[in-house]
Amino acid sequence: MNKIPNRQAICDVLMEHAKEDRDILVLCSDSRGSASMAPFFKEFPDQAIETGIAEQNLVSISAGLAKAGKKPYAASPACFLSTRSYEQAKVDVAYSNTNVKLIGISGGVSYGALGMSHHSAQDFAAMSAIPNMRVYCPSDRHQTKKLIEALLCDEKPAYLRVGRNPVEDVYDEENVPFELNRATVLSEGTDVLIVACGEMVLAAKEAAETLSREGISAAALDMYCIKPLDEKTLIEKAKNVKAVITIEEHAPYGGLGTQVAGVLAQSCPKKMKILALPDSPVITGVSKEVFDYYGLNAQGIVNAAKELVNE
Repeated sequence: MNKIPNRQAICDVLMEHAKEDRDILVLCSDSRGSASMAPFFKEFPDQAIETGIAEQNLVSISAGLAKAGKKPYAASPACFLSTRSYEQAKVDVAYSNTNVKLIGISGGVSYGALGMSHHSAQDFAAMSAIPNMRVYCPSDRHQTKKLIEALLCDEKPAYLRVGRNPVEDVYDEENVPFELNRATVLSEGTDVLIVACGEMVLAAKEAAETLSREGISAAALDMYCIKPLDEKTLIEKAKNVKAVITIEEHAPYGGLGTQVAGVLAQSCPKKMKILALPDSPVITGVSKEVFDYYGLNAQGIVNAAKELVNE
């Protein structure tokens, strides 16, 4: 069982590259422990900045440093980074087109019992609505590593959301198919297409395998790139199926499902089901309990696929 959370994978990659690139900086808002960035602060004290509980300052300072030629990675709980500092993300980072990578940690319902104030179920929608802002939600530690390595090579703004706890591997360490802004095809199928991101990707993969055993041909996509959405691959795979299912750890409005539906409505209309968190405060509990309660799991996907295909 994997014990390395995606947030730790981010720190590992940044530490590896910071040895040679002194322009790489990590900023935290009293969140270095939550972000798994404590090792970076210890190893590279001259490349680490603690702003305290001041997310707006965190983002604006990062933007200023980027304008000075630095490469800031600002890590803060996703629930606060995507709301309290929204104006700074919009103006200082995106409108000014600064090389700031915003890392939303403990995303979705990771904070469990702390409730709606600490859940980030609207961040995909909010950040995707900002021009120049890219939005990513990787599925496991291996894909997270590949994504950070890719983002280190460009100078564009981005928002990245990861969960709090370790998640099971979707990919093998030696075999991680990855191309920036391109979805990863997990399986091919002719009956239903499952499109997922983040922690829902493993459920999508398992559901596709179960459906295949039960005589329903299921394709599955890891759409970690929520914006820019990989429309080309989406349309290409959707053309071959009868129905499409999306699944995400996000509210039903403005997230992955909404974006997929918008693309397909214009280019490749299909029967569709969006599996997401409800439009209400979610129940309290650890992530798996919440996912199971709302059917955001492999069985939930299987049930939705059978209903769509048999209509």
